[in-house]
Amino acid sequence: MSQDENIAAVVTTVASNAASDIGSFIRAKREAAQVSVRQLAEQAGVSNPYLSQIERGLRKPSADVLSQIAKALRVSAEVLYVQAGMLEPSEHSEVRDAIVADASITERQKQVLLDIYTSFCQQNDALADADAAGVDEESPTD
Repeated sequence: MSQDENIAAVVTTVASNAASDIGSFIRAKREAAQVSVRQLAEQAGVSNPYLSQIERGLRKPSADVLSQIAKALRVSAEVLYVQAGMLEPSEHSEVRDAIVADASITERQKQVLLDIYTSFCQQNDALADADAAGVDEESPTD
């Protein structure tokens, strides 16, 4: 087997494992909600066979499909994205939890708010690091 073939095999295995992990996670959430595959497929706007293939790890859903499934399961799309390996897990934050739990805004609006919040946190961390290093980034130069 050539190096390219080895890499392709590893990528295929990783993708298959990710599909299987998200599929089993979705199945567990669906069963916990006591919803049939057919009912969830209808609520999520996907076909019954497609959802079944996702649950069995045969298909890896897109971010849009995961968002639809999350909405139908009444869980955060972020949870499914993390489970699918599309996002890194975020650190626990009351602000994040409040945004994710808010049912009055759309998933897209939640993501935008989370992005803005993360940006502010990163900016404040950078300023704190600069202060700790003895650099005052906000003072004007003479």
